[in-house]
Amino acid sequence: MTDTTHLTDARHLTDERHLTDTSQVIDTSHRVDASTPAPADVAPVPEALAAPQLAIEPWPDPVIDRLGHDPRSAYVERFWLSILGPSTVVLLRRLALELDDHPEGVTLDLAETAASIGVGMKGGRQSAFMRTVDRVCRFGGARWQGPDQLGVRRKLPPLTRGQLVRLSPGLQQQHEAWVGLDNHLFRNDDVARMRERARGLALSLLDLGEDPSTAEQQLHRWRFHPAVAHEAMRWAIDRHRTMVDATVGSTAPPVSGMPPLDAA
Repeated sequence: MTDTTHLTDARHLTDERHLTDTSQVIDTSHRVDASTPAPADVAPVPEALAAPQLAIEPWPDPVIDRLGHDPRSAYVERFWLSILGPSTVVLLRRLALELDDHPEGVTLDLAETAASIGVGMKGGRQSAFMRTVDRVCRFGGARWQGPDQLGVRRKLPPLTRGQLVRLSPGLQQQHEAWVGLDNHLFRNDDVARMRERARGLALSLLDLGEDPSTAEQQLHRWRFHPAVAHEAMRWAIDRHRTMVDATVGSTAPPVSGMPPLDAA
C-alpha cells in the first residue's frame, strides 16, 4: 500500500515538474531580445497566411523617406548588414525593387520570392522566409496591415545609438567618419569641390547607360567617400530624369534602381 502510494506520488510529482518545465520553455520562446526593436505600431506576424501570396504596399513616412537610406545603398550594406543579417537585407532590396516597378503596390508569390532570395518556405509560420519577414517588421522596415498584406518602407533610418554600439570598433569609426563627412558635405570648400566632381561623373555614367547601383560602385572604385558617392548618385538620377523629360517629354521612363533626390 505504501509502495503504491509512493509510486503514485512520484508519478504525480514527475508530471507536475514536466508541465512546469514545459510552461517555462513556452514562456522563454516568446521573449524578445531587448536589443531588437519592436515598434508599437507594427502588428505581429499572422499565425498563418490566408493565401500563398503576399500583397506589398508602400508604407510612407515623411521623416524616414527624407533622412533614411535606400536598402541598396552603401550605408545599409556597410552598417545595417551586421544588425539585420544578410537574408533580411536581401529581402528589403528585393521589396525596394518591386516598389520601384510597382509604386502603388504588388502581389508576390511567397514560394517564388523565398526561392529568389535563397531561403526556404517549409515550416509555414516558422519557415526561414517568414522569420526573415518577421525580422524586417521587428526593425521597423515593414508592418503587417492584414493577414496577407505587408506595408514596406522605402528607406531604412540611420542607426540608433543602441545599434551603433553593437557594431565592431572598426565599423563604429567608419560610421563616425561617414556622419561627420555627411554633416559637412555642403559647408567645407574641399568637400564641396569633391561633391561637384562626383556629381558630374555620376551624371556621365548614367548618360552612358550605367544603372545607378553600378555607377555608385564605380564612384567607390574612384575613391570617392561612400557618403559623397551616394549623394552624387541621388542628385544625378534626379538631374538625368529632368534632362530626359525636357528632351522627349514627361512620358520617358525614369532611371530605375533609386528614388529621386526630392524623395530621399
